[in-house]
Amino acid sequence: MRHKEQSEGPSVRVLRVGEQVRHVLSEILARGDVHDDVLATHPVSVTEVRMSPDLRHATVFVKPLLGKDEEAVLKAMRTNTAYLQREVAHRIRMKYAAKLKFLADDSFDEASHIDRLLRDPKVARDLEGGDEGDQG
Repeated sequence: MRHKEQSEGPSVRVLRVGEQVRHVLSEILARGDVHDDVLATHPVSVTEVRMSPDLRHATVFVKPLLGKDEEAVLKAMRTNTAYLQREVAHRIRMKYAAKLKFLADDSFDEASHIDRLLRDPKVARDLEGGDEGDQG
């Protein structure tokens, strides 16, 4: 029997199920189905869902729009985890209901930081100087 190498990444099925979970959670939050004051006043974007290979665990990355009150939103999401898990299990037919874990999505902050670094005058000067040397 041939084993998959670790570097291959998630299977198509794992990616597909993660995307389905993301869509279901986004729909629940957009409709306001969660009866929580914080979630009612803060639009939340579900940016990514990473499923475990056995599809029993899902790490859900969320970002409040405009990045306001991120900790309060995360706390509200975690408080309502049981309800959200039930809804996901009900809407997606799977053998097991995935256990949801909510984390803040820092990818936007990282991208902004990299963008700021690349726009720094010192870096721009180095990049301009590096291009001239490569042409010869």
